[in-house]
Amino acid sequence: MSRPERPAAKKKADGDGLRPAILAMAGYTPGEQLNDPDIVKLNTNECPYPPSPRVIAAVRDALTGDRLRKYPQPLGDSFRQAAGRVLGVDPDGVLVGNGSDDILTILTRAFVPDGGRVVTMTPGYVLYKSLAEIQGATLTQLPFDGDWQLPDPWPGAGAHLTLVANPNSPSGTMVQNAEVVRVAQSCGGPFVLDEAYADFAETNGLSLLPKLPNLVVTRTMSKYYALAGVRFGYAVTHPRIVRELVKVKDSYNCDVLSLAAATAAIEDQAYYADVRSRIVAVRGRLTVALSELGFRVTPSHANFVWCVRRDRPVKPIYEALKARKVLVRYMVYPTGEGLRITVGTGPEVEQLLAELRRIL
Repeated sequence: MSRPERPAAKKKADGDGLRPAILAMAGYTPGEQLNDPDIVKLNTNECPYPPSPRVIAAVRDALTGDRLRKYPQPLGDSFRQAAGRVLGVDPDGVLVGNGSDDILTILTRAFVPDGGRVVTMTPGYVLYKSLAEIQGATLTQLPFDGDWQLPDPWPGAGAHLTLVANPNSPSGTMVQNAEVVRVAQSCGGPFVLDEAYADFAETNGLSLLPKLPNLVVTRTMSKYYALAGVRFGYAVTHPRIVRELVKVKDSYNCDVLSLAAATAAIEDQAYYADVRSRIVAVRGRLTVALSELGFRVTPSHANFVWCVRRDRPVKPIYEALKARKVLVRYMVYPTGEGLRITVGTGPEVEQLLAELRRIL
């Protein structure tokens, strides 16, 4: 007796089993990284100066002996101790990551359930949208008020995760600490203050940790510390939160070289204070010069400026600069388009301005 025929296997949907949320999302698009040594690169907010000589020495030392043969410290204890001393925080409240984007991913995975809700500001860091989509969460983007402060009353209560970049990207503006306290106390869940550019500002949110049990401050070593190439970031929060976040991170999410570089960098505050003073000075000159060329420039507390025009679109300006081997970041938000320009060295900024004068 012959067996009955089995029904034909149902053909897999396009994507070979990938989650629908992944198939539907566009994904984060990093800034252009052109392999051209002649490019004046002012589009991804890298530090225009080299890292501290102590960083180079530390990386060189890490290449000797058995360091590369063995696993790194799983929690980055050397860096945590150094960060505790420099920042005046509890080392047990420091979580290290493969760039601050890794930290943001860990936080999203830890706090946001499938179908959850993430709240952030617009215009803002576009990676937040991708993180919410990966988790299958809803993203609510709230507009700033007219002074680039958080809306009052806060309309984002009940979120599983609230993310505010401070200084903000792309605007470079700062939310006052009093605003951070007000919203963190009313949001009803973990409040992440993304301080990727805080080292260029006059204030930061670390002092708020004792009064805000739901606050997480995230930092990167890519901007101020000139370590974008080794990928290192960290969070500062309460030790009880770090103990839970450690369960989510990769076993060894920071390698031997990045840990050595980051530890040496954060310990050399004198070197980076000089770098900061130079960047802030050039930022001021760039702001004035762009204003004189007809741009509307938002006062910045970061290592970049955000500028728009009312008389013409700025995408052709971006394209003309790129053709002249000057790379800036063209960005579009529901509120409009603009150019985000990294503060480079004095000569780099002068070359940018010279080309803008020719274009305009």
